[in-house]
Amino acid sequence: MSEELNTSGWDAIDEELLKIYGEQEPKHYGTVIPYLLGGEDPLEGISAYKSETPVPHWHFVTYGFSELYEKESENAEYSGYGFELTFRLDRKEDEVEPPAWALNLLQNMGRYVFNSGNVFRSGDYLDANGPICQGADTLLTALAFTIDPELPAIDTPNGQVEFIQMVGITGDELEAMQTWNTMGVLNAGLEYIPSYVTDLSRASLLQIPSIAGAVEKGMEEDGSSTGFLFVDQLAWEQGKKGLFSKQANKLTLGAKQAGIIGKLLRGRILKEKSLTLVSQEFRVVFEPGEKCGYNVEETDVTITLNDKAVMELHQSLMPQEQEFEISSIPGLSIQIAKTTIKDQQGNVVETIG
Repeated sequence: MSEELNTSGWDAIDEELLKIYGEQEPKHYGTVIPYLLGGEDPLEGISAYKSETPVPHWHFVTYGFSELYEKESENAEYSGYGFELTFRLDRKEDEVEPPAWALNLLQNMGRYVFNSGNVFRSGDYLDANGPICQGADTLLTALAFTIDPELPAIDTPNGQVEFIQMVGITGDELEAMQTWNTMGVLNAGLEYIPSYVTDLSRASLLQIPSIAGAVEKGMEEDGSSTGFLFVDQLAWEQGKKGLFSKQANKLTLGAKQAGIIGKLLRGRILKEKSLTLVSQEFRVVFEPGEKCGYNVEETDVTITLNDKAVMELHQSLMPQEQEFEISSIPGLSIQIAKTTIKDQQGNVVETIG
């Protein structure tokens, strides 16, 4: 007779939810074929509870980022990746089943973490490059991450687990989080998105003057908390020296992220902070300094900027195809290349630049 399955990690999550929802039986969606055996869904399961406060909504909780059964990882402090995701989605009065797209979105987050090894922590954000609900008429095209307001971190037999809540955000809210900080923007808008419930039909928080003012003030006083930015388009081309001419070294950026990079440089360098751009093959570090210049070491480039160079870049980095030189840094040109946005099937749905 086989030994009874150890579900202590799973049980610890259930016990925490029992404190909130009592005997409510959630809608639970399990995985038929485990991910390790070729299944498409990495998460073991997702539960959806009906919550009535502060507004009627579905409260999704994942099972699978943490260690649900036996302890397998060597890190005794954290269970698995150290978190589970939650998601609060506005619920219509006649809804009896949670929308399938929300379940798919959470599984997609699982694929991202399992494939990349990158984990989510409070204060993170993620650009979805399109509506978070594919095909929906919504302005929510990105996600922010914060601590679930009802679920504190728990200690399980396999280590600590945090409950990180996903929040649907608009493109300009994402930009505000990048140029200031995630929690500053979320806290400024909490009155309008209580408990960070996602509502696909809502407008941008930055349309509200008091919130836009708070964000602008925060950006000016604090600068940007974004020290690292992952970019898809990042390249360096070493210039060629000829007998009668000299070709400048060239840094290539994508049009989609050019504008935000300009704003980040202003929010970082002018506050004496560095900014690092990272792609799969390359890394560029912008750092503050009185004398402008750059240094190249294999796949790393360090560019030193003073205030004048920052303002020049801030004005020149626009989401359009172009190439320009920086007067403060002779021998360096910046190329802005077109960015193509593709859907999940690989079809080009938008071209920027």
